[in-house]
Amino acid sequence: MRPETEKASVRPAAVAGLFYPNDPQQLRDVVAQYLANAPVNNLRSAPKALIVPHAGYVYSGPVAAAAYARIAARRNEIRRVVLLGPSHRVHLQGIALPRSDAFRTPLGALEIDPDGKALLLQGADIVWSDTPHAQEHCLEVQLPFLQMILEDFTVLPLVVGSASPQQVAAVLTTFWDDEQTLVLISSDLSHYHDYERAQAIDRATSEAILRRSSSLSGEQACGAVCINGLLYLCRERGLDVSEIVRMNSGDTAGDRQRVVGYGAFAVEQREH
Repeated sequence: MRPETEKASVRPAAVAGLFYPNDPQQLRDVVAQYLANAPVNNLRSAPKALIVPHAGYVYSGPVAAAAYARIAARRNEIRRVVLLGPSHRVHLQGIALPRSDAFRTPLGALEIDPDGKALLLQGADIVWSDTPHAQEHCLEVQLPFLQMILEDFTVLPLVVGSASPQQVAAVLTTFWDDEQTLVLISSDLSHYHDYERAQAIDRATSEAILRRSSSLSGEQACGAVCINGLLYLCRERGLDVSEIVRMNSGDTAGDRQRVVGYGAFAVEQREH
């Protein structure tokens, strides 16, 4: 625990006003609209884990909302969200856990789970540093959705650099059996192909995800390292992965000459 005289450190929002609205009421309205328009839940049970895109809301918001709508039934049950996403700005060996005590968005500050942090700091692959998190958008953009959906929860944000599927799976295993924990993998799919080419690449990537392949490349998904770890764990535990929705920026708010792909996937809690 921190000494009583030491103040909690809070990571400020880095991409508010860029990837999503900076005004709290506008942000609430935008997220609420995306959630209201989300497709009907087609899963057999509430997800244990989600793969969710992390672009600007105008591009990937509808896909993200389709994933988050699946956990609405667990809004009072989920008490911790373990978030993993790729390091876009900092070269990183291993998995970075922030020194900060909380992350802030325009909707308020979210506490970083102290018990989970203590557990992870015992691992050799964990880097304890705020630097990879300071300007990283992939986890931050998920937080307002979580704040709108869930009631009382903490977060455990992890930026992943070079790591094997087994290393990532080991981190997830630490919390997997806790019924109050949701695992969230943040990743977009293909980048900057024309519309038809992107659709073909993303279709093949989706098929690989549904097969639980843990050999995705960064060309298929920017968060491939994180996804591979989740899929490795799913294969080990006999857990199915299902696709919720898949589209690209040409379907939402961009032109079709140079698109980014987005997919939402879920791992249900039921085991074979």
